[in-house]
Amino acid sequence: MDKSLTDAWSILNRSELIVGATDIELALDRLASRIGDALADRLPIALCIMGGAVVFAGKLLPRLAFPLEFDYLHATRYRDGTRGGEIEWSVLPRKDLSGRCVLLLDDILDEGHTLAAAKAKLLELGAAEVHIAVLADKDIGRDKPVAADFVGLSLPDRYVLGMGMDAYGLWRNLPGIYALKEE
Repeated sequence: MDKSLTDAWSILNRSELIVGATDIELALDRLASRIGDALADRLPIALCIMGGAVVFAGKLLPRLAFPLEFDYLHATRYRDGTRGGEIEWSVLPRKDLSGRCVLLLDDILDEGHTLAAAKAKLLELGAAEVHIAVLADKDIGRDKPVAADFVGLSLPDRYVLGMGMDAYGLWRNLPGIYALKEE
C-alpha cells in the first residue's frame, strides 16, 4: 500500500475507538503493580520488542518502581502489512542474558508466533527465565503457542491500531486503541 495523508486519515475514519486513554492508563497501573509484585527482587532485564512495544514500554517502565536494566530487540512478521509472515530478526539484545530474568514487553499478543519465537530466542541466548508482559491480549478463539504472564487488556478478535499497534505502518501514536470497522 502506498501511503498518503489521505490514506492515513481514511484508515482512522474507518476505525472506531474500543479502549480509551483513561482505561489504558488504569490498565497500565494494574499491570505495573502485578509485575512489581512478581519481579521487584529479580533485577530483570526489560526487553522491548520494536517497533510495536515502544509506546507500551515508554508508558509502563516509569511505573515500575524497582531496579531493572533495559534493552530491546527487533523482530517482526508484518513489515507494515496486515498479514504475518516469517519472523525477521533485525536486532538482538546487546546485553548478556546468561542466567538473567527477562521481562519481554510487547504491544499485543495476537496469534502469538512472534512472542513464542522471541521467548525461545531469549532462552537460547541464555536467559534463565522469560516473563512476557503485553498491553493487550487478543481473544482469537483458539490456542496460542505462548501465553503472556502479565496482560493489561483483553481485546476482541478485530484488527486494532493505536498504542503501538499499527495499520500499514500508521497510527502507532494514537493514545487509545481503535479497531477497523467490520464491513
